[in-house]
Amino acid sequence: MSKQHSGNIKVPELALVVLVGVSGSGKSSFAARHFRRTEVISSDFCRGLVSDNDNDQSATRAAFEVLQFIAGKRLEAGKLTVIDATNVQQEARKSLIALGRKHHVLLHAIVFDVPREVCAERNNARTDRDFGDHVLRNQLNQLRHSMSSFRKEGFHNVTTLRGVEEINTVTIEREPLLNDRKWDHGPFDVVGDVHGCLDELRQLLTALGYEFSDDKTTASHPEGRKAFFVGDLVDRGPDSPGVLRLVMNMVRDQTALCVPGNHEAKLLKALQGKNVNVSHGLAETLEQLTHETDQFKKEVEQFIHGLVSHLVVDDGKLVVAHAGLGEDMHGRASKAVRAFAMYGDTTGETDEYGLPVRYPWARDYRGGAVVAYGHTPIPTPEWVNGTICLDTGCVFGGSLTALRYPERDFVSVPAARMYYEPVKPLAGAVGEVPGDPSDLDLQDVVGKRQVTTELMGSVTIREENAIAALEVMSRFAVDPRWLIYLPPTMAPTATSSEPGLLEHPAEAFAAFARDGVASVICEEKHMGSRAVIVICRDADVAARRFNVADSEDAGVIVTRTGRPFFADKVMQSNILVRLREAVGRAGLWEELATDWLAIDAEIMPWSLKAEDLLRRQYASVGASGVASVRAELSVLRQAKDNEVEVADLLARVTECVPMLNGFVDSYRNYCWNVDGIEDIRIAPFQILAGESGLHALTAHDWHIETLSRLCATDEHLFRVTKHQTVDLADHASTATGISWWEELTSAGGEGMVVKPKQVVHRGPKGITQPGIKCRGREYLRIIYGPEYTASENLERLRQRGLGLKRSLALREFALGIESLKRFVEGEPLFRVHEAVFGVLALESSPVDPRL
Repeated sequence: MSKQHSGNIKVPELALVVLVGVSGSGKSSFAARHFRRTEVISSDFCRGLVSDNDNDQSATRAAFEVLQFIAGKRLEAGKLTVIDATNVQQEARKSLIALGRKHHVLLHAIVFDVPREVCAERNNARTDRDFGDHVLRNQLNQLRHSMSSFRKEGFHNVTTLRGVEEINTVTIEREPLLNDRKWDHGPFDVVGDVHGCLDELRQLLTALGYEFSDDKTTASHPEGRKAFFVGDLVDRGPDSPGVLRLVMNMVRDQTALCVPGNHEAKLLKALQGKNVNVSHGLAETLEQLTHETDQFKKEVEQFIHGLVSHLVVDDGKLVVAHAGLGEDMHGRASKAVRAFAMYGDTTGETDEYGLPVRYPWARDYRGGAVVAYGHTPIPTPEWVNGTICLDTGCVFGGSLTALRYPERDFVSVPAARMYYEPVKPLAGAVGEVPGDPSDLDLQDVVGKRQVTTELMGSVTIREENAIAALEVMSRFAVDPRWLIYLPPTMAPTATSSEPGLLEHPAEAFAAFARDGVASVICEEKHMGSRAVIVICRDADVAARRFNVADSEDAGVIVTRTGRPFFADKVMQSNILVRLREAVGRAGLWEELATDWLAIDAEIMPWSLKAEDLLRRQYASVGASGVASVRAELSVLRQAKDNEVEVADLLARVTECVPMLNGFVDSYRNYCWNVDGIEDIRIAPFQILAGESGLHALTAHDWHIETLSRLCATDEHLFRVTKHQTVDLADHASTATGISWWEELTSAGGEGMVVKPKQVVHRGPKGITQPGIKCRGREYLRIIYGPEYTASENLERLRQRGLGLKRSLALREFALGIESLKRFVEGEPLFRVHEAVFGVLALESSPVDPRL
């Protein structure tokens, strides 16, 4: 019953290895020689964890609870795990076998068969061991009774090491599982269920660029691509043997890979002479095989028998299984894995057609790998959470489809005719797989989370921030299918020491220069409200790319917190129409090879979104301040006329008058009545993304030039963003940039944003700020109050802390770029929302809003 090892034991790279032997048989020494310290979980060590005594037998129950927990966590993470305990009792092994099955890993027992005398001598030599000879005798009896039952218990492999010499000389070799082809990077053409449709398969391979041998029994791609068959090669169609011959030869020639389908499993049983129900097209295949040689049928039997339930390729980024596979089963091996991979996850019920009801596992899939599968015929492929069904019902008169990977596009050929009448209408299967992509799963966003970004690595989202974001997302946000990006907050410049100023461009220029930035773009800061505009060329694009089939506008305009920008839907519709026409006139659909765009912009007037804020806060402060100062001045002047000594107080109150007037003038400068679209101004400053790729990281001068052409097509709706390029190594250039800022702010402008020309720059401490805002003296009067420029107030404000705001700006920038990147690359919506939600969550951090 033991596996022959010939001095070498092969252990799967992912397995639960159970060492079995009496106390003193050498298990711990063996484990230390052949496995990493972290891979071995010792029962003695766990006893010590819970009782401070490795040999405290009264702590055994608690120790094994700890052991099982640690082992479970390792197996869950896909780590080889070795259990170092006596394990001579079947009951002790039973719980370990259940643990291995739960995590779908192979179980390997290594049995230490060592003479009793050797074990007794070793135990006697240990001062920390104090148990009678009867304990060792009982353990040996339990081991002897177990020797013939290991495989029946559920161990896949059993190796017995007999004697001390064999234990000391044996070697361990780790081998990958049969489903592990992570080293194979393709590229691949994943082909859906063929079901004996040989002509269509040849047409599809030709369309994919494959070249056939003279006898058309094998094919290869001149660029080294590999065909990848999802199974169900046979049954129902006109030439199952021809399909088998072609696929078998391509696999032999290493130009194709293949996983088995449920129809291959049934055919294998028939070829092995087992009892099978000859239905669902098997009769046709068996009849076709009667015209083939016995040698061919034997080769078919061997080929199917050698197929592995699923394959993991391209560093784990692509998994192919006939009926799909949940993330917890990827790269694992068990009966449950094989059953899921070949038959799907069924509920145990049958539908009105007598077919099994399959659980829509793809709706809940949250894995990082693309899962390509077939099994359930659907009219057209549809991405669901990173999974794709490729069975488009060729044998039922549909089409034969392939996914080109990693390109993620599809190639299909129509069936010549309906070869087999489907039991269930083809269109009826669609509802079995896809879910509603607009649904948000609470488990995707609650609790403390780590969001991995390409720019900054892991970004932490705290639980309390996630709760606040959930409130906004669930109650106020637009249709989440449109939410592919939220803009980051902007970091303010370092506090200036210039007299009477809190912010000045010199500090922004110096900060970028210290980080090694050569040149920056200074962009006019519009006093409006931040908006993200997503616009599609037409409703068909909205349905195809955003899965919004009922969108009359084929686009959306949202605030920086994901809410509808316009309460008036007619206003949004009219603006989107104008935007769409402008993009067309500017030729950007063709130039950018896209049929949708995401644009970052400011929409004016400020009062359009800030009317309540103006009415409740700024206007009331201005009105009450002016009224109170007038009253104070009246009283003080009367007192002065009565020769009361109030000169100093009168002077201080008099100084408040221009401050209050400046405060009122400042916010009024950015407000005007809006009666219709003609009163709206849009200042686009960045093209975020389109179908051809991510544009947000393209140099800023490209955005300025491209968007200036867009603005020129509708000069009434659009406002061009003025800009200056500054060479930070050139004193004259920086002086020009400062002068430009002074001109903007003295004319009533808010200020400017200083950005590294190349968008992403890595300085000595990591990513440099993507933008630093530098606001003018009078604009800051709105933010900090009418009297902020008084010397005592200004000195107090110069102590403001900027660290948290700067940190937020960087983290939100990284998350925003990550969400766009994931959407452009076709990742599932839950992955896009993970980053979008992260931006919204960070916005609830307790930071001074005036920064």
